[in-house]
Amino acid sequence: MSILMTQGLRKVYGAGDTEVRALDGVDLSVGQGEFVAIVGTSGSGKSTLLHMLGGLDRPTAGKVFVDGNDIFALRDDALTIFRRRKIGFVFQAYNLVPVLSVYENIVLPIELDGGAPDRAYIGEIARTLGLESKLQSLPSQLSGGQQQRVAIARALATKPAIILADEPTGNLDSRTSQDVLGLMKVTGEKFGQTIVMITHNEEIAQLAQRIVRIEDGRIVRRGEA
Repeated sequence: MSILMTQGLRKVYGAGDTEVRALDGVDLSVGQGEFVAIVGTSGSGKSTLLHMLGGLDRPTAGKVFVDGNDIFALRDDALTIFRRRKIGFVFQAYNLVPVLSVYENIVLPIELDGGAPDRAYIGEIARTLGLESKLQSLPSQLSGGQQQRVAIARALATKPAIILADEPTGNLDSRTSQDVLGLMKVTGEKFGQTIVMITHNEEIAQLAQRIVRIEDGRIVRRGEA
């Protein structure tokens, strides 16, 4: 069953001589619980694709379905709510709130949505990611790898349909990158999460179940990792 699917996805910037086709007819399907890496060089369209998958930017043409919902059929306010509840994001920049504790950062999206955190579930995530003893710490008291683990925990906390990771290890050294991605894979499997990660790092991409390669806004390979 596909939890995420695109149909004829296009994104065009400019017109005439200045036209740039960032995405040029992308058809992609990701199954429930799958861990997919989207690989491409700078300018290949991978970041644009991730933004479309997450509803952060609207396409010129085409559709994106998340958990059976045509997300761009939603109005902006409804899309914002849907994105908050159904999609977890992990970015290269950790985007933690410096004055909030680790626990407060993890539950922030839930509280912004007016919900009550599932403390048992949050505790299980924290234990899995090795953050149990850091829940009352501030981000400034953590290493880069620990801060990225907090970002992963925050993405998992809302129990989203999918997690989108944008160069999640870009600010980490190679050893820490392997550790963090290994934990992301473990948590994804443990909590039944679907993960789509973009990266230019071929070694990191090998941790995924499937590698999708994009060039010039088009998918050119859909193989196994």
